[in-house]
Amino acid sequence: MKKIKYILLIALSVALSGACAGKSKSAKSVSTNVQVAEDRGSEVVQPALYDYRIVKQYPHSKTSYTQGLQFVDGVMWEGTGQNGRSHLQRIDLNTGEVDIVATLTKDEFGEGITHFKEQIYQLTWLSNIAHVYDKQGNHVKMIRYKGEGWGITTDGEHLYMSDGTSVIRRINPDTFKTEKSICVTLGGQPLELINELEWIDGKIWANVYMTYSIVVIDPETGVVEGYVDMPELYTYLDDNPEAEAFNGIAYDAATGHIFVTGKDWCRLFEVEVIR
Repeated sequence: MKKIKYILLIALSVALSGACAGKSKSAKSVSTNVQVAEDRGSEVVQPALYDYRIVKQYPHSKTSYTQGLQFVDGVMWEGTGQNGRSHLQRIDLNTGEVDIVATLTKDEFGEGITHFKEQIYQLTWLSNIAHVYDKQGNHVKMIRYKGEGWGITTDGEHLYMSDGTSVIRRINPDTFKTEKSICVTLGGQPLELINELEWIDGKIWANVYMTYSIVVIDPETGVVEGYVDMPELYTYLDDNPEAEAFNGIAYDAATGHIFVTGKDWCRLFEVEVIR
């Protein structure tokens, strides 16, 4: 992969001024543009461009609108979206068949998921509700929060939540109250549309909505330290006109690989990121 000046991904209709205030922008339909950021000197961290290789391809349901992926004890969990077809489910990697373990109400749009202390947390987009399940799919509790829900992950002690802006919030797992706000920046500029999240080796990996990019974020500073672009994956989606945005990151600590897919994609990919 040829390395060029690092890429700045920004929303066309979102102004950068005040972008880290954390105000939700309901940006699910906002398109994005790829621009080259200017090198403004030594004070700006230039993120590394990572390469990748596809290790394996798996079948994936074309009716699963992927909002979150989580690989736990050899089991692939998935949270899906869209009103009327939002589920928490397990995926058989070999066949692509899904085992639906919980279904949201028709007025709830499912979002990201994470595994925290033997429970699965699932966000909703606009309902201001997180659902918590045990690993058998039994509903344990419901937690209310303010703002939109997009992506969620954990460092094993706290939860981290995105809302489609350039802000990731570290939240209390019991109350979802904000403990810290992290402004995500790339090339010194706020990076909007942070979506699905995954905690990997002390960093937050995040999909950037409506792109094929995953960014690697320092959770202490919010600075994007690296990124990987995967537009090639879309070319493997044979006879899949339903396919929408690239979304979903799951980490396999045993191999160091990640699993990625997209909304209504017919394939799920196991990928080695080369740094």
